[in-house]
Amino acid sequence: MQFFHETFIDFLGARKYAAIFSIALIVIGLVSMLLHKGIEYGIDFTGGTSLQLAFEKPIAAGDLRSSLQKINMANAEIKKIGMKSANEYLIRTEQLEEGSDSALMIENQISADYPDNAYEILSANEIGPKIGGELRRSAILAILISLLGILIYVSWRFEFKFAVGAVIALFHDVLITLGIFSLLGLEITLTVIAAFLTIVGYSLNDTIVIYDRIRENLKIMRRDSLYTIINTSINQTISRTIITSLTTLLVVVVLYFFGGEVIRDFSFAMIIGIVIGTYSSIFIASAIVYEWHRRQENEKTKKVAVRTAH
Repeated sequence: MQFFHETFIDFLGARKYAAIFSIALIVIGLVSMLLHKGIEYGIDFTGGTSLQLAFEKPIAAGDLRSSLQKINMANAEIKKIGMKSANEYLIRTEQLEEGSDSALMIENQISADYPDNAYEILSANEIGPKIGGELRRSAILAILISLLGILIYVSWRFEFKFAVGAVIALFHDVLITLGIFSLLGLEITLTVIAAFLTIVGYSLNDTIVIYDRIRENLKIMRRDSLYTIINTSINQTISRTIITSLTTLLVVVVLYFFGGEVIRDFSFAMIIGIVIGTYSSIFIASAIVYEWHRRQENEKTKKVAVRTAH
């Protein structure tokens, strides 16, 4: 199945506009992170308590906040989750002090304030600040190791300049996604980190497909310039890229709207990642390979000119 037949779009011709667009998005994201004094981490990384409660009767978020205010948890994050008719809430709060059982304090206070409204504890997680810090370091290390592994793999399978193009495109995807999360004030949790690693794999797969076609065309179109070969390769794979992206995006959008609060941030990160990852595979990764090659050729021409002059 193909959406496009024999397209002749000059993708490389738009590389400068794409670079300006990407740099603008990254700068906006970095400025947002600076204004927010870094990334906003969830309790997975900072330490804290997360409770998911299902009440028998309707209860307002304001009532729950009033109850938690009595135990110095007025700043707790309270979200209504599930269907509108459901009485389920997700309560997240920072760790009060080392050794305190925040979950038990919340349960006892709500039970005391609303004895006629029984509730069921659907999930309860408590993470200490020390463990949160270790998880944060492990998450950053996991992303860096994955990018290093990709650099080595693509260098072995193709060439080093292809590997650099792929890794820069992946950094580009993660930075833009982080920037959008920062702009919207969304937290980075372990679930979101899982989404980032999934984005890296998804974007790389798209890039490898284009790279593979470029390698094939380098053998077939020997008389053509690299500019023509790269453009032809992207045009030949564009239908597959768009079909794959749209079908994956459709599933993730459904998850975002109907998957529940627990995986909403994961789904949102995936939506951004699929769109940006598809864009970077077409406009960023291949453009970097071409620019690298063009600079190498210019250097060779300069050296030849110097030798001839002497």
